[in-house]
Amino acid sequence: MTNIDRRTALLAALMLPVAMSTAARAQVTGDGGASPPPAHDMSAMPAHWTRPDHVAMLCYPRMTILDLIGPQYMFAGLMGATNYLVAKNRDPIISDTGVTMIPTHTFDEVPKDITVLFVPGGTDGTLAAMDDDTTRAFVADRGSRATYVTSVCTGSLILGAAGLLKGYQATSHWAALQSLSEFGATPVDARIVRDRNRITGAGVTAGLDFGLTMLAEMRDRTYAEAVQLMCEYDPKPPFNAGSVHAAPPDVKALVEAMVVAFPGQVRDVAASIARRG
Repeated sequence: MTNIDRRTALLAALMLPVAMSTAARAQVTGDGGASPPPAHDMSAMPAHWTRPDHVAMLCYPRMTILDLIGPQYMFAGLMGATNYLVAKNRDPIISDTGVTMIPTHTFDEVPKDITVLFVPGGTDGTLAAMDDDTTRAFVADRGSRATYVTSVCTGSLILGAAGLLKGYQATSHWAALQSLSEFGATPVDARIVRDRNRITGAGVTAGLDFGLTMLAEMRDRTYAEAVQLMCEYDPKPPFNAGSVHAAPPDVKALVEAMVVAFPGQVRDVAASIARRG
């Protein structure tokens, strides 16, 4: 890396805490999203690092909050972007772990043309979102024109239910991976799967890898690496049980028994959607 590249990366790391998304800043400060004066010299930064992207992140009751927050941290670091935490209404949403968040926008308030459509996953909450006609219609509409159609974990099932994965390769949480075929997608067992403009991440913590992948795609590798360093994403888990390929057999059997009914529940929702046309 050249000296100018190193300076650019350092400047990016320094400014990231103030690169709050326009929508989030407006909600917190009430200032309409007006950007504060730059805290650092920005002259060395490439022009393409600042772009007016629009990122719509679907929110719904009982979603897996880590599916949302990992990518949201990354997207919030996109200079020039506006992030939307979007739901059917602005009522507080209680996630799967009890964390409550408040949407910044409703379906009708999000621009018709967006850069990124992102969908997080869950279990019973995801099944309900899949089966909700209004939610599915929003996802299908924005996804039909978005530059990138994306998800983490079982959020890919919502994309599938909205008709956005037919003929595409995609991934999901391991417990739901094969269920993607219910919607005409080709399941791929990988951490991140890209097929044309569809970019999907595997279960829960894959959202961090997904988020960095999107930063590199939407800006460049140096930008993504600066964000990675800023958040000190350098995982060294205490156990090697984070995938069905590595987990001890007794642990795998225990967890598989907990999710054994989920594929059948997905089939039931897919059938219900098909009956309604």
